[in-house]
Amino acid sequence: MKTLNLAAMTPSIHPYILTDTHTHIYYHAGAPQLDEQLQRCFDKNIQRLFLPNVDTESVPLVMDTVRAYPKNCFPMLGLHPCSVKENYKEELRQLERLLSEHTIYAIGEIGLDLYWDKSTLDFQREAFRVQVGWAKAMGLPIDIHCREAFDELFILLEELKDDKLFGVFHCFTGTLEQAKHAIGLGFALGIGGVVTFKKAGLDAVVKEIDLQHIVLETDAPYLAPAPYRGKENESSYLYYVAEKVADLHEMTVSEVAEITTENSKRIFRI
Repeated sequence: MKTLNLAAMTPSIHPYILTDTHTHIYYHAGAPQLDEQLQRCFDKNIQRLFLPNVDTESVPLVMDTVRAYPKNCFPMLGLHPCSVKENYKEELRQLERLLSEHTIYAIGEIGLDLYWDKSTLDFQREAFRVQVGWAKAMGLPIDIHCREAFDELFILLEELKDDKLFGVFHCFTGTLEQAKHAIGLGFALGIGGVVTFKKAGLDAVVKEIDLQHIVLETDAPYLAPAPYRGKENESSYLYYVAEKVADLHEMTVSEVAEITTENSKRIFRI
């Protein structure tokens, strides 16, 4: 009598699903690197990726990637603060038109950036207000970019806060006080590779924050986590972020994946 190998007949089951809530993997749209990087994601159980554009020119790259991987890649749409120039009103008009042409899951990435150019702050503020208005009208979360602008951003958010304002503080690197302020305004914290940097101090903040308020991200190709710091980041490296967060909270990677992916489903509603 022949013995059946039941193990061989059983389909492989991923023990958990990780979600990268912020990646620019679409920079490789149409190139072999996209398929290669996504396969490495799937090998690490990273099954869900959220893609923020940065300006009108990057929208086709996002949408091409989403069409290639519709079950795994989900688009956002917005005007990055570093793309807010004197022509920002025209950029916003084009983006508003695109809102009616595509299904998206957040307005982003949007926000304030005073690291590169402080002279556009007034433009950035106005662009942010307009885009928050879109999010509220559409019932969508916002995905916030904030670099060296926490004080200015919190003033804006206090001005705009209501029960329709929610989303993610992408690439959060602030203090514990700033983390609590963001959470109090209805935002989750997007935690990426910086949490693995020894001298950044973000690990001490994340350790004090309940995982119900955290989602994971890479911001690929930027800010690669240890052990790849200084190299091009990719979404498959999200595993190392999850591993660090698990260590800080004395949990398994599987537990962190379950909680943070459920958080992403609650925020992005997919």
